[in-house]
Amino acid sequence: HSFPTRRSSDLAGVLAVGLWSSWKSKRDSVGGYFLASRSMNWVLVGASLFASNIGSGHFIGLAGSGAASGIAIAGFELSAIYYLIFLGWVFVPVYMASGVYTMPEYLRLRFGGQRIRIYLSVLALLLYVFTKISADLYAGALFITQATGFEGDGAIYVSILILLAIATLFTVAGGLSAVIWTDFVQTILMLIGAFILAILAFTDARIGSYENLVDKYFEATATIRANDSDGNLCQGIPDDAMHLLRDATPGKSDLPWSGLTFGLAISSIWYWCSDQVIVQRALASKDMSHAKGACVFAGYLKLLPMFIMVLPGMASRVLFPDEVGCADPELCQKICNSESGCTNLAFIKLVQELMPVGLRGMMLAVMLAALMSSLTSIFNSSSTIFTMDLYPRFRPKAGEAELLIVGRLFVLVLVAISIIWIPIIQASQGSQLFNYIQSITSYLAPPICAIYLLALFWPRTNEPGAFWGLMVGLVVGLTRFVLEFSIAPPPCGSTDPQPPEWWQRMVGDIHYLHFGLLLWAISGIVAIVVSLMTPPPDSEQLHRLTWWTKDSTEVRTGQEEEKAYEQTPIQQKPVKSDLPKWKLLFNYMCGVEMVDTPQQQTQQHKVPVERRSAEQVAEDDAASVYEPSWKQLMVDSNAVLLMSVAMFFWGFYA
Repeated sequence: HSFPTRRSSDLAGVLAVGLWSSWKSKRDSVGGYFLASRSMNWVLVGASLFASNIGSGHFIGLAGSGAASGIAIAGFELSAIYYLIFLGWVFVPVYMASGVYTMPEYLRLRFGGQRIRIYLSVLALLLYVFTKISADLYAGALFITQATGFEGDGAIYVSILILLAIATLFTVAGGLSAVIWTDFVQTILMLIGAFILAILAFTDARIGSYENLVDKYFEATATIRANDSDGNLCQGIPDDAMHLLRDATPGKSDLPWSGLTFGLAISSIWYWCSDQVIVQRALASKDMSHAKGACVFAGYLKLLPMFIMVLPGMASRVLFPDEVGCADPELCQKICNSESGCTNLAFIKLVQELMPVGLRGMMLAVMLAALMSSLTSIFNSSSTIFTMDLYPRFRPKAGEAELLIVGRLFVLVLVAISIIWIPIIQASQGSQLFNYIQSITSYLAPPICAIYLLALFWPRTNEPGAFWGLMVGLVVGLTRFVLEFSIAPPPCGSTDPQPPEWWQRMVGDIHYLHFGLLLWAISGIVAIVVSLMTPPPDSEQLHRLTWWTKDSTEVRTGQEEEKAYEQTPIQQKPVKSDLPKWKLLFNYMCGVEMVDTPQQQTQQHKVPVERRSAEQVAEDDAASVYEPSWKQLMVDSNAVLLMSVAMFFWGFYA
């Protein structure tokens, strides 16, 4: 019975760090709440990049895909290293020089107009709900219900509510620096727990070593196996289970090499280089070298998931072939409530069966920590997008206190929507959660990737081009999204009718990574054609907004309205003695600054407001990209080393 007490003490530690940094952080200005006042060093930012990327969906999803078909899924993690370098060396310099808070804000400066910014803000929020919040909640709840032995549907929802309450508390109280500090602590916790689990799995008497694991994996099939419509046995181990690069013929393999090389590049550039959650972390760095250092550090951490998530997932199938490798729809339904297979249980089975009780408590705390960190990251970023990009459309004159309060209320709305989506994931949970997340990304993200690349590298891209590229991409992507989720092919061994021939041709045979590549090309071509048919953007508007003009010190036209956030007129700060108790508490929660006496208020007004001229703003922004040559040499050589290490793994397992 030491299990629950141990778990609660671990959780209390994580909570304490978050709340401490909430109160320490500068939460009363929009820059402090949303960008941690640009003061973070590379270790913290790198750890935060890694932690906000790895959620409980990764633990369950990567181990599950490893159990189902071997190491190919690790290609997602190994390729991320290159896109992290791309972020630090190509995208962050432009974002820093442009002086923006959010990604849609960058596009508004680059293209002018509001419709792209609004469309992207809404789409980013949709992606958060469908791929991140609900999938992470589902994975975390699956873990808690399995590990604690709760039964039935009600249990999942109770677990989810507990998780949400804690995550929301962090985000609402603290802003970005609280999130970055808790990320740092949780990353350490997660890695320790996962390392211990991997060692226990490899040293288990039934496995013994890495070589034995590989040999035994190929024999790890369930005793009772159904037959598919062609008479073959279900849930066999593919011959190329130890290859990262697999056959690209439709239907031959689950992750074709062409999709993993080219299609994945599209989703990855969107995720690592233009997604609010990730870029916001990088922009919180002290300076350019710290941002690059953080990307290198996160890249080294990305070498780990293959060894602490994917291979242990394979070990889990060797140890529990009948549960994890379940191959009969009726049996699977009994074991894990999913007819299409139970590989999602791989990680959970390891924790339950191999870990001693005290460690099991720690591991549960680690899973909760992973969940907290990705949820708090997403809540913080989505409230940023809402308050900076959407809310000012309805209330252009909203003051700072109002923006801070609205951002926090919005988090609660997102939570409600995500809970409603959970049953749909439960119903459509094919046997691999990670594939569910990646496929939705491949249907919605490629147009955004195309537009960012054009915005950065082709100055001729204009607003109508970008807008219509995004719109056409959205229609094509949503069509596939609806087709995919409206007709589900029956699980292997089921007697239900197969999907119609046309569906198999249009959806079944086109792998989601190939579809992403196609969608990216369509959006890009539309954007280029429309841009060439309409007037080019004025070169005066492009200073510090493209790769070619990032060092410019010229004043951008339209600079005045751009910097509106920095120059919110100073508003009277509320006097504590005038406020009712509830209002005092509310202001404390939301980080609104108050004064003790009316005299302090008048003194506050005598402080001269520092207003920078347009020339000064331009020079400061251009200077933010500067790096001393010794720092530059240091980060560059580390990046080359990191990419060589990654290349070795690709070559070794190709």
